[in-house]
Amino acid sequence: MIRMKTKYSILIIIVLFLIGCEKDGVPKGTPDCIERTIEGIKDDPIWNPPAKVFSYLYKGKVVYYIPQRCCDIPSILMDGECNIICSPDGGISGTGDGKCPDFFTSRSNEKLIWEDLRM
Repeated sequence: MIRMKTKYSILIIIVLFLIGCEKDGVPKGTPDCIERTIEGIKDDPIWNPPAKVFSYLYKGKVVYYIPQRCCDIPSILMDGECNIICSPDGGISGTGDGKCPDFFTSRSNEKLIWEDLRM
């Protein structure tokens, strides 16, 4: 009788652990489209510098920022539905597309959502 209770207790603990775990290090509650964007980055060769995805509060909303990378490729700022808001920096000029010049001074609540740790 005790063995059966122990087995059920262990099974319940495992199930609860799996339900609460983050998927590939991505925090629970991250929008599906952001997770798909991350999966797409994982399909690419490793970026230089390696890719990161941050979330911030910007103009009262949660936004997702993917920093610029090699060779004048601009950064990307998206909303929770993966609509591109702007490119705050990067590109040929290094200053992005000019659509959100206050992003770096107005953003708050930085959270690292994901970082490419491949070698």
